[in-house]
Amino acid sequence: MPAKSKAQQRAAGAALSAKRGETRVGDLKGASKDMYDSMTEEELEDFAGTDHNGLPEKVEDDD
Repeated sequence: MPAKSKAQQRAAGAALSAKRGETRVGDLKGASKDMYDSMTEEELEDFAGTDHNGLPEKVEDDD
């Protein structure tokens, strides 16, 4: 599943970095921490690898 915004893509990239041990998990906050806890490395790769051309900066929640 691709990211829906640039902010979501960046959060996934931060979570992926922590999942791989490249950055500290304690440095994560907000969405990236939630993604780290709830997604697999493969899922994070899909989100982080989304082509960011044409993506909005941020998308409002549908809740």
